[in-house]
Amino acid sequence: MSNTGCGVVGSALGWGPRGRRFEPGHPDLYFMFNHDPKNYRCPLCAIRDGIEGDFPYSKQADIFFKDEFTTAIIASHWWPTNKGHVLIFPNEHVENIYDISDELLSRVHSFAKKVAIAMKELYRCGGITVRQNNEQPGDQDVWHFHLHVFPRYTGDSIDQTSGLRQLSEPEKRVPYSEKLKRYFS
Repeated sequence: MSNTGCGVVGSALGWGPRGRRFEPGHPDLYFMFNHDPKNYRCPLCAIRDGIEGDFPYSKQADIFFKDEFTTAIIASHWWPTNKGHVLIFPNEHVENIYDISDELLSRVHSFAKKVAIAMKELYRCGGITVRQNNEQPGDQDVWHFHLHVFPRYTGDSIDQTSGLRQLSEPEKRVPYSEKLKRYFS
């Protein structure tokens, strides 16, 4: 296990410091696609490690699944018509799609499929959208790889309401977290 650069310990998946892999013949790849500021305090690593502290968003009660490789939480920011959307992220701190190992990427996406099936049953939604953002121009605002899994409903206009997303109250997230926790237990 090695320190991954955000004060957390990463898994032994063959990755270098700060979650980046040194590919043979590509020494610059290590620095090419990473944007986390110096001394970045990762909110996803904090919630994974049980720290709420001064991070005003996600709470321990939002976690509904955690295993050796991944954590899944009810997202703290909600769109008006898509409440209870989920974030799934690797426990290892990797910044974006350029850094994540194929094995870990597969684990995250495999669990996203399970969450999508659970949402269809529990939320009675008409569809699912899975979204993953990379770099600032790609709307990434947390420098830790994560997938968004949204419940979708006919006419929900999620793409037209992204400017209306708001921080949800922690107690309003609990019923969603509890439903999914029971589903996955």
